[in-house]
Amino acid sequence: MSDSLEFHDSEPLTLGVELELQLLTTRNYDLTRGATDLLRAARHDGANGEVKLEITESMIEINTRVRPSADGIAADLDAMRGLLVEQCARNNIAVCGGGAHPFHSWPDRRISPGERYEMTYERYGYLAKQFTVFGQHIHVGCASADDAVWLTQALGPYMPYFIALSAASPYIDGVDTLFHSARLNAVTAFPLSGQCPELADWDGFLEHFGFLRDCGIVTGIKDLYWDIRPKPEYGTVEIRVCDTPLDVVQAAALAALAQALSRYLLRERPGFDAGKALQVARYNKFQACRYGFDARVSCPQKRAQEDLRSTLRDLLDTLNADAKALGCQHWLDVLRTALFTGTTGSDWLRARQAVHKNLNDVVRDSAERFSAMRPQARDQGSEIHATAKPPET
Repeated sequence: MSDSLEFHDSEPLTLGVELELQLLTTRNYDLTRGATDLLRAARHDGANGEVKLEITESMIEINTRVRPSADGIAADLDAMRGLLVEQCARNNIAVCGGGAHPFHSWPDRRISPGERYEMTYERYGYLAKQFTVFGQHIHVGCASADDAVWLTQALGPYMPYFIALSAASPYIDGVDTLFHSARLNAVTAFPLSGQCPELADWDGFLEHFGFLRDCGIVTGIKDLYWDIRPKPEYGTVEIRVCDTPLDVVQAAALAALAQALSRYLLRERPGFDAGKALQVARYNKFQACRYGFDARVSCPQKRAQEDLRSTLRDLLDTLNADAKALGCQHWLDVLRTALFTGTTGSDWLRARQAVHKNLNDVVRDSAERFSAMRPQARDQGSEIHATAKPPET
């Protein structure tokens, strides 16, 4: 993939999703080193996207095609899910979602072949193997480079909602971390993680990037591990804070939220103080990772704290008109259900642990959930909507 800084304008509000998934041995549901062999044996026509290597051999990534709607994203994700589950079964491998494997040992990981992965390992050492964590990235199309820079910053204050809604990584090294999303702690270790700085426009971004490049800090866009970043080669803004959900239904719903929220922001152009937002961003991110829906987040405009649960409910109501215009209200209803029940992916995993008393069976249940979770087709049409329900806890 090129790291050109030429911004390729795209159709506004189109969507693309990347999901990083766990490859498991069916012997004990630990991570296994199977990505290269799996990819070599996989047969697909690319009609619904791509299957790709990730930084270690225990990960695989599925990428959707560019789609105008969350329904299209759901259809692609389900088709790729089915392909991957079938291919994995032939190789005695299981596959699941979730932001982190609950008990794997990072020294056992093997870096995937490829120049960039080898350079990453050389540069970051053991952090590259510890980066065996699993996220969902959501791309939203932008009509111009200036729109992309503006939207990158305007979306920033809303990242705690995406974190809480996707949270599915409560266990690390076999221990309950007390976090809902422990995955993002692994990302924070990288020197260019965090938030996009305050920038006026695309020229300001180019100046900032050029400064980092001249200082020897970056060579390409992929060196920016920001929570949200512009992707000029795609003409998109990329949201990067989400854990990989436990099923493709939640993944499609998060894409719908990104699309509806971006439409609202670009349509209303609400004023915000980017500098003050940056001052509370790290704290709010921690709150969402640690407490999920029960987080208390700081509002710089009000100089006060607010309940994440209440403000998220208000946001979903605010987005009703935009969701209706985009045809994705049914996907936001999936998120409302999660919020109403107060159940994150981490809550589901902890509930399975309470039943089994061991994490091997928890991961097995997670693999079964991912394999079984299929969106349902609308009536006789080919569109997808969100009627699939997670397994009972």
